Amino acid sequence: MTDMSGSAAPPAGPARPLGRALAFLRGSWPLIPAALFLAVAFVYPVALLLGRSFVGSDGGISAENYFRLGESTVVVRVMLITFKIAGWTTLFAIIAGYPIAYLLATLPASRRNLLAIFVLMPFWTSFLVRTFAWIVLLGRNGALNQLLHALGVSDPPSFLYQFSGVMIGMVHALMPLCVLTMLSVMENIDKRLTDAAGTLGARPAAAFWRIYFPLSLPGAAAGGLLVFITSLGFFITPALLGSERETVIVQLVIFQIKEMLNWGFAGAIAIMLLVVALVIFYVYDRLVGLSTLSGGDVRSSSGRQNPLSWLGAKVGNLLLTAISEISDAVGRALGALMPSRPDRKPRRIGGKVLRIVALAGIAFLAVPAFFVIPVSFSESQFLGWPPEGFSLQWYREVFDNPLWIGAAWRSFVVAFSVAVVALILGVPAAFYLVRRARRTTAIMAFLISPLIMPHIIIAVALFYLFAQIGLVGTTIGLIIGHTVLAIPYVVVTVVAVLKNYDIRLDQAASTLGANGVRTFLNVTFPLIRSGLIAAFMFAFIISFDELTISLFVTGGQVTTLPKQMWDDALLRVSPALAAVATLILAFMTAVILGSEILRRRGVTKQ
Repeated sequence: MTDMSGSAAPPAGPARPLGRALAFLRGSWPLIPAALFLAVAFVYPVALLLGRSFVGSDGGISAENYFRLGESTVVVRVMLITFKIAGWTTLFAIIAGYPIAYLLATLPASRRNLLAIFVLMPFWTSFLVRTFAWIVLLGRNGALNQLLHALGVSDPPSFLYQFSGVMIGMVHALMPLCVLTMLSVMENIDKRLTDAAGTLGARPAAAFWRIYFPLSLPGAAAGGLLVFITSLGFFITPALLGSERETVIVQLVIFQIKEMLNWGFAGAIAIMLLVVALVIFYVYDRLVGLSTLSGGDVRSSSGRQNPLSWLGAKVGNLLLTAISEISDAVGRALGALMPSRPDRKPRRIGGKVLRIVALAGIAFLAVPAFFVIPVSFSESQFLGWPPEGFSLQWYREVFDNPLWIGAAWRSFVVAFSVAVVALILGVPAAFYLVRRARRTTAIMAFLISPLIMPHIIIAVALFYLFAQIGLVGTTIGLIIGHTVLAIPYVVVTVVAVLKNYDIRLDQAASTLGANGVRTFLNVTFPLIRSGLIAAFMFAFIISFDELTISLFVTGGQVTTLPKQMWDDALLRVSPALAAVATLILAFMTAVILGSEILRRRGVTKQ
């Protein structure tokens, strides 16, 4: 029968799926390179590791590794230690980081930017550099014990190789991550809300606990989640500042692979860690909502839909009401004891205390790294405080050793390559997320999944894959492994920049006849250049400082600077390591200052 309407006949059945697939590929091409890369270099190796954990000692499919996992008292004990360290680190990071984030969020922009540099300093500085700084500070003859002696404490407690030393180092290492996450939420809180509460008669403490604090909770929850998950896979600080009593699960995985060559059991431990991380994310999503990780609102639902979230909200409200009432009572008591003069502004004692605590926290973050500098010029053969004499022998030893020079050059080449590749893959994906994507949350979760997964799982999975295709001990293998970790940082940074970009500028250029390439080069790129520089620097420094993947992928055949420092630290902690740490600190400072100058020039030109 002929179609009398004259409209085109619909395509044949098999052509429809093909047409839809081609249309999908045309529309989502900016996302495809990054998605393919992560599928091959991240999802596939983790799936391989999962399969390897089900291979028994006879080569057949078996669950014996998981049965052994359940029977091993060592694994259970080490897992409990890991949870204990991660839990306390998270708690201290939130408590100490909250006043800092609050201070930064409430200061004028010029003073906030200055203090933010000191907060970011440990984030930009190598984990190993910071850990060596704490060895100098917390040692038996370290600066802290010297200070306690000077204050009259005859027998000061020892912090090094103790749980307390691990806590100090872990909180110092991960608190910047918590502060930055909380700050991103606090910056969006309208300050006029607490002012309005004040005009209605609420005391400052009540206005803070009833209005400001609940609005800032998504940031505190997201920061706590990121610190906890990162702590589960963190091993540098417990290994160097703790003792055997502070052995964490990552060290157990490394031992099983490096010493026992037991891939199946190591894979089972890594998968157990992955399951734990997924369960934590599930509970977090039910309680708070994963959207808070990208600055979204807290999950809101009825008791029937989500009883866990409903119960948590009820308990939280009761706690906040109690804290608010107590703060109000303390405020009234102080007001009665020290009444304000009518001709002066009311005293804000709470605000002053918060400011002092925040400044002390910033000093805790910024000062320790500088202690490695004088020690690197010591004449002594051991790390100690104060440094003895003045000598350049440790710098000569480093520069005369081809191993150190080769490791430094390889780290630079790998970090630069990673930053370039991560930008090439991550920037188009970020554009797609902001301007075209429909299922933004799912795509974002996939792109940043390497960031929220313990690094040891990625490292072991890549090592297993690379061992089969001959990439262990190669620079390409290092670049691939580091790029997996760098892409999430690039995506998050560029997405944040693009969300504040006025797309009407691009539309105006288009209406004036500019094509897509010309619009990007002449309009978009100049306006987002500072964000791209920041993303490049994030990727470069993440790679330059990366140790976990390097520890496995290098395979003992080549080395990077962090791995060389780690290997030397396991043999003997000498001032030569302080010299290397000082050189890294100087290099990172120069890189940060250079990028900041470029960023400010870009902003000024806008």
